[in-house]
Amino acid sequence: MEYLTENIEIDSGEAMWTYLNIPFLYAQPGFETEEIASIQADGETWRRLKVTFPDSVRSHTRTQISCFGHDGLLRRHDYTVDILSGAQALNYAYDYRTFGGIVFPVTRRVVAYEGDYVPVMDPILVDIQIGDINLS
Repeated sequence: MEYLTENIEIDSGEAMWTYLNIPFLYAQPGFETEEIASIQADGETWRRLKVTFPDSVRSHTRTQISCFGHDGLLRRHDYTVDILSGAQALNYAYDYRTFGGIVFPVTRRVVAYEGDYVPVMDPILVDIQIGDINLS
């Protein structure tokens, strides 16, 4: 059990790094991106970007999907979690604030999904609240 705990701690740091760096991360060398069909969600049309991470970048899984609203801001980040036997996750991004001229979502809520990205809103699996970001 100790081994699993250590892996989760390492992966949670990598996860936060990914969350804070989307979409800038996708412009780095080795990332492959493809726009896929838009979806209707929360009364909006969300454009979707399928992203394949290079082997050199550790993350939940190699292929992930980011959903963006009409304003270009991330609404949701969809992925599976390889270390949890492919558990499915929808990571919602809310409450945008500006730090150092860059806009970040300061609330993230992760829920499971079933079927064709149908959210299972209860229970909330991860709830992240960011109070401040220092970019210096």
